[in-house]
Amino acid sequence: MFRWLRDHGVIERNLVLMGVLTLITVSIGGLVQIVPLFAVETTIERVAGVRPYTPLEQMGRDIYVREGCYLCHSQMIRPFRDELERYGHYSLAAESMYDHPFQWGSKRTGPDLARVGGRYSDDWHAAHLRSPRALVPASVMPPYAFLDRPLDYSDIAERLGALRTVGVPYSEEMVANARADLEAQARPDADGGAFQSRYARARQGAFDGDPGSITEMDALVAYLQMLGTLVDFRDVTPAQLRQ
Repeated sequence: MFRWLRDHGVIERNLVLMGVLTLITVSIGGLVQIVPLFAVETTIERVAGVRPYTPLEQMGRDIYVREGCYLCHSQMIRPFRDELERYGHYSLAAESMYDHPFQWGSKRTGPDLARVGGRYSDDWHAAHLRSPRALVPASVMPPYAFLDRPLDYSDIAERLGALRTVGVPYSEEMVANARADLEAQARPDADGGAFQSRYARARQGAFDGDPGSITEMDALVAYLQMLGTLVDFRDVTPAQLRQ
């Protein structure tokens, strides 16, 4: 029945037939790869400790993206010995599961920042952002002193709501209290009980050194200080990382 198909000349001389057969072949290959993914909830292995960003951290992340920090700083530690010795445990997919878009990067003009959280004080980060060469004379990083301006977070609830629509597990309570949670995190003297109950292991502080105002510097430093701090890698095995 299909004897004529064994004659490649018939196919090669018939442009329409060759196009149809190519489309069928490519479609079969694509379906084999794509269809199985619909049978699983996620291809990312869950890891204990990973949570959505706090409202202040999310604002800081948006500033990080806005300023193009990912162009010089990656956030992905590869599983090579030299990288582990310099930066720490290799990056896990789950650590970026709530990133839209992820910040893995492809270039390191500056160091990788996947584990920068807690390595330096808030004051160091703020001073470094204001005048990089005052702390690192060989730095080629531009100054970001203008980040001391007030943070506009009037739309923070809408930002969290938008992220919720693409799968970030913000609850209705988190979205409704987004503004209050942002203010609680940026003011160390504020009552943070409710905030802490919604965002585990989140720090409160005057990240820019001035508790009297909430600035873009507060947000960016809060984001940097969170990176790499959600998962406890001490004395764990791959099996113990799973929830």
